[in-house]
Amino acid sequence: MRLENKVAIISGGSRGMGAFEAELFVQEGAKVVVGDVRDDEGRALVEKIGAGAIYVHLDVTSEDDWAIAVKEATDRYGKLDILVNNAGISARGTIEETTVEDWDRVMGINAKGVFLGTRAAIPEMRKAGGGSIINISSQLGLVGMAESSPQYQSSKGAVRIFTKSTAIQYASEPVSYTHL
Repeated sequence: MRLENKVAIISGGSRGMGAFEAELFVQEGAKVVVGDVRDDEGRALVEKIGAGAIYVHLDVTSEDDWAIAVKEATDRYGKLDILVNNAGISARGTIEETTVEDWDRVMGINAKGVFLGTRAAIPEMRKAGGGSIINISSQLGLVGMAESSPQYQSSKGAVRIFTKSTAIQYASEPVSYTHL
């Protein structure tokens, strides 16, 4: 099992790609902290997965929620090895149709959430002797598309550059960064 004895936090883990990641990580031997704002779905997923996972309420735009999620991982399992910044939302509309509130909501979840999660995880990964941070992006972080919103594309581009910047800043430490 490739992830045996590893401890992971997966944001946006209650459904979709995050739920698939959580199930796969447990199958590969990891202990998983599923974090999401969809509490009922998150608890149901953890019940389905079994003993290898726990659920925590995690609003990725909240520093306090990130601190709680990281503390839960380390209190329960003794360390943190992997962070998957998976939480994200999309939107539709042109620049003129996009409100400031729409912009802030997407950028908050998709970009600020990655920053806050990474910042919260690094000290615990350092204590564990290293780790991996996986930031989920999109091809739309590289190219423009008329059918997608400007805030979604901008947020995914921000994730890509943030990942590269973080990797450079922490290159001398045993923590790796990936964007998908």
